[in-house]
This record gives sequence, C-alpha cells and structure tokens, in this order.
Amino acid sequence: MTTPDARRRRLLGGLSALSLSSSGVLGGGSVLAQPVRRAKHRPPNVIFMLADDLGWGDLGVYGQTDFRTPQLDRLARQGIRFTQAYANSAVCSATRFGLITGRYQYRLRGGLEEPLAGAGVGALGLPPQHPTLPSLLKAAGYRTALLGKWHLGALPTFGPLKSGYDLFFGNYGGAIDYFTHKPNGGESVPEDLYEGEVPVHKVGYYTDLLGDRAVDYIGQQSAAQPFFLSLHFTAPHWPWEGPQDEAVSREIKSLFHYDGGSLETYGRMVGSLDAAIGRVLKALKDKGLDDNTIVVFTSDNGGERFSRNWPFSGQKTELLEGGVRVPLIVRWPARIRAGRVSDQVTISMDWLPTLLAAAGAQPDPAYVPDGESILPTLIEPETPPRERTLFWRYKVLEQRAVRSGDWKYLRINGNEFLFDVAKDPRERANLARRHPEVFTRLRQQWESWNTGMLPITDDVRTFGVDAETQADHYGSPSANTRR
Repeated sequence: MTTPDARRRRLLGGLSALSLSSSGVLGGGSVLAQPVRRAKHRPPNVIFMLADDLGWGDLGVYGQTDFRTPQLDRLARQGIRFTQAYANSAVCSATRFGLITGRYQYRLRGGLEEPLAGAGVGALGLPPQHPTLPSLLKAAGYRTALLGKWHLGALPTFGPLKSGYDLFFGNYGGAIDYFTHKPNGGESVPEDLYEGEVPVHKVGYYTDLLGDRAVDYIGQQSAAQPFFLSLHFTAPHWPWEGPQDEAVSREIKSLFHYDGGSLETYGRMVGSLDAAIGRVLKALKDKGLDDNTIVVFTSDNGGERFSRNWPFSGQKTELLEGGVRVPLIVRWPARIRAGRVSDQVTISMDWLPTLLAAAGAQPDPAYVPDGESILPTLIEPETPPRERTLFWRYKVLEQRAVRSGDWKYLRINGNEFLFDVAKDPRERANLARRHPEVFTRLRQQWESWNTGMLPITDDVRTFGVDAETQADHYGSPSANTRR
C-alpha cells in the first residue's frame, strides 16, 4: 500500500518532471522523446470535462459502432488515450468527492452516500473548509468556474462558490430533465438551475446550454491569467431525452424511468454531448489558447442501460470492471505528443495532484492526496506504466474490490474472487484457488486500507440494480436503501 511519505515523494517527482521538461533536460535531445510544442513557462489553462454515466466503450476510439463521436475521437488522436482509467466509485456523487479532493471519498461522510440524494441532500456535502482542486488552483492565481453538475451538497451550507469556484452555472443535485431542468416531473417541482446561488430559468436542451456557456466563458479569457474550467455535463444520464425529445420530456412523470428510452435516443444524447465539446474546442482554438490548455475528458462511473461497456461485465453501481472502468482522453499540445495510447492505471482522484503539479502548485499538507500525479506519464512518452494498488467498496451487496498490478480481488454478497483483468477483462475465471497467496494478500490489503476509512453505517444511502429492473439480475436480493 502506498504510504503518505511515498505519495509526497511522487508529488514532488511530478513537479520535478515538469520543471525538467520545461528546461529541455529530459528526452536526451531526441525529437521523438520530447513534446511537440512547449509553452514558455506559463501555467497551463485547464478544461476538465466530465460526462455522466458514459460507458467505457461509448466513444468511437473505444469501440463504439452504433453511433459516431467524431469530436472526441479527434481529441483522442490529438493527445493521449488511457485504456486503464478508473472512477473513484461506481456511482456519481461519490466519484465527485474523490475528484475534487484528490482523496478517497470514504474519508468524508457525504462521500459515503451512493449517491447523495433523499434526506441526505440538505445535511451532507463537501465541507467548505476542505481544500479542493479549484480552491488550490485559485490560490495559485487561476480563475475558476464550474458549468454543469455539482452534486456535492445543497444550499445554504454547501456549494461550488463555497469550495473554490469563482463562477457557477448549473444544477446542484443529480439528474435533471434536459428541457424543464427539474429533478422530477410535476408542475410544482422547482427547477434545479442556478447562476451562482440564485435560481434562474433558461430555455433549451441542457447539454447545449452548458456547451454554449463554456464557449462564452472561453471567449472572456486571455493569456494573462490561467483559468480552470470544470465542464460537468449531465449527459448521457437519464432521463432518456435527445435534443429533439421535448415532447417526451412533457410526458415523463418520473425521471427514473427504466422503461423509457432506446439505443437510438442514447446515441443522440451522446452525439449532442460530442457536438457541444466540439464547439468548446473550436472556441479554444479561435481564442488562440489551445496550445497551452490541458483538456481532460472522462466519465464519473461506468455506463448504464444503453451503454457499451464491452469487453467488461457489470455496470454503474457495481465494482465489476464495467461499473468503474471509464474512458479518459487528455490533450495538451504544448507538452503531450499526439496519437498516444497509455496502459497506465489511473483513477479520478489522481487529477488533483496531477493538475497541481502541472500548475506548479502544491496540495495542502494537512490533506495529503490519496491520488498520485500522472504528469510524468502525460509529458514523457517513454515513462513506463507504474504499478498501482487501488481500493473500492460499495454498500449494495457488500461489494469490495482491490486492483493491484493485473490482479483484482472482488467480493460481492459474500462471494470472493481473484481475477487477472489483463488476461480476463470480463472477470469470468476465478483464480482464488490457483493463486491463494495473491488472493490472501489482496484481501488483507483491503482490510488494512478499510480501517483508515469511515465505516459504512445503517443510515448510509445506497442504490443498485436488482431483479425489479433488470432480468440479468434475477435472483439478486433487493439492492436499494433509500432515505
């Protein structure tokens, strides 16, 4: 298990790698070993784009053939695509806690919720005093903005403006209707759409609204001061509504409609997301800021009903690979050589130390990140993949998981497994009896790690898939605990 001292050394190593790359020391003078273009010692801008419930295989560059994603496919060709990227959780708000803090979400009470909803919305959230990626970048001189989904606690106690963002336009909760911008059906339900902390009414398809606001925001920036833009879409999370489905929106009585939608609708939702991202990238280029801007695209967890998670099994709410393996694309023309594919194992919480290192900033020493900087992987093509040990847990069916090297320990409803996910990505061959020493080691590592996390108590909300909603879960016990 990685110790705090080791994490500090790796953080410093990431900063050193950036400094060496800037001075031209790394690469030995080889053109191929060096990034294509170099920024002149200016901290990079950052656009962090987060999709909601997008499956690992939902982009063309990851194997999707049912619909096209030309903008994101182009982004991948212009930068680096990761094959072994993970979300901090198999559900949305928990991953967002890990992403914004750089730490396991299980260290915070709000991060235990799977997801943050129901009675927990008002009382639980991201403590404003906790350092975050935007607050640390803001202290380093960045402008900061969040456009889109927050889902880390409700007003008046919690909110993006209390946790490091200068500007916010979006929704505070989880899913909202793409046209009414309400968290559920019904005339009396208020919209969940805000400018800062003030409710607003806007007309339009939500994915388009967010893309347009991002274009406007980029248009207001200059090279004089770096910016950090979190662009957190709700697409392609349910309700299943494409850009032309406003009539469907008027008929929906509950956003959580498992009997709605279709693969064609889902494709249109992802297509709208792809087009919005294309407009954002064009605005960045038109402004002349694309060369020294880090653009990150990923998802908050594995896919849902219509997602393509192949070759993995499982989905959102499950610790099988399909529930936590996510697409990840990174572009930074000044430092990242185009057209690369990396097998480096990485996780959502790595982005706090990574982006701080790129900005020349440091994490708060009182809140040492659990994530590790992947900056050397990004800027130095010859950096070999580093072995990682990552941990997960999920209340539904008492799920546990450890990824260590190519090995994965998994426990579901008391059943324990050991997989070689490099050779067996669908997690079908249980090797626990063949490799008892590995099985025991990973199980003990999980137990040791778990002692440092907050306990899962009866009042923790969780949600999962069961026989009531999906036939392939027939026979599963009831998975849902709601408050």
